[in-house]
Amino acid sequence: MQHSFNGEQTLLRIFIGERDKYEGNPLHEVLLKYFRKHDFAGATVLRAISGFGAHAKIHTDKILDLSLDLPIVVEVVAPEQQIKSALADLDMMIDGGMVTLEPVHVILYRPHDLTDEDRSSNRIEGLDLDDGRQR
Repeated sequence: MQHSFNGEQTLLRIFIGERDKYEGNPLHEVLLKYFRKHDFAGATVLRAISGFGAHAKIHTDKILDLSLDLPIVVEVVAPEQQIKSALADLDMMIDGGMVTLEPVHVILYRPHDLTDEDRSSNRIEGLDLDDGRQR
């Protein structure tokens, strides 16, 4: 489905560990599949090099303190109502971690393979085409 949602949206950020599971599968993979199945415009999974959470135990990739449970962040930008409709499911899937919501202003969302004509009609919001700078 083609998504078009420049302007005010909501950022959902989920902080979990890479060993977290849901029904025997890596939680970050389950979340990614969930967002795709429920027609979100995209999701990104980030693996951190270190961090700590509610138990204050540091997880790191340093060789002397190597953790097998590095922090994972899953980010999704979508209309607020779409995110709110997913929260009950997320609550069931996420055992421990943190979930945050914040308003964001989307200035560009487009695929990389647009024609020149489509690209020119889908520019970064606020871009002054005369000099290429933001207004």
